[in-house]
Amino acid sequence: MTTRRPWARRATVTAFSATALLALAVPAGATTTSTPADTATITSTAAGDVDYATWQRDCQAVMDQALPYLEDRIAAGGPGEKQAIVLDVDNTALETDFGFSYPQPANKPVLDVARYAQEHGVALFFVTARPGIIASVTEYNLEHVGYTVSGLHVRGLPDLFKDVAAYKTAQRAAIEAQGYTVIANIGNSATDLSGGHAEKTFKLPDYDGQLS
Repeated sequence: MTTRRPWARRATVTAFSATALLALAVPAGATTTSTPADTATITSTAAGDVDYATWQRDCQAVMDQALPYLEDRIAAGGPGEKQAIVLDVDNTALETDFGFSYPQPANKPVLDVARYAQEHGVALFFVTARPGIIASVTEYNLEHVGYTVSGLHVRGLPDLFKDVAAYKTAQRAAIEAQGYTVIANIGNSATDLSGGHAEKTFKLPDYDGQLS
């Protein structure tokens, strides 16, 4: 299910109700999935509960690899090529586990890279395991903190019973079917990145599943 931006944005959701709705976004039926071998990632020495400073440092390390790649790949785009980046939402584009208010803050290292891309004509698509019931809340949040949303893919009712990795792969294939070249895919879980349909993947830390 793909949502776009035909509706008016309204920031009328309270922090309490947003938190309750976001609880519905925990992926169901996720399976163990191998991260692609060519994925840029970072290994952290963090153990136990993850602190915010460590997470931000490790996210920045991955995005420090992503930005030079994107600079070169965007510049190399041929005439008429429609370039796109696919991003996960929770603990990738937004600070889900650290943002205890609504709208949730952007994950700054990712936002900085996304802004560079969107300023150079790259479309940003967001593929998330969040259910469709909070699509408008999610899109408002993303745009409020600085992302330009070309498309938001959320799970419809049938998708809630499907493997998360397979669902996300199908969404990237659908983006390609619109004529886009997915030059990068950014997420913090192996289920965000497996299955292909992206030229390069960048894995943010989840600390063995400590972050959703």
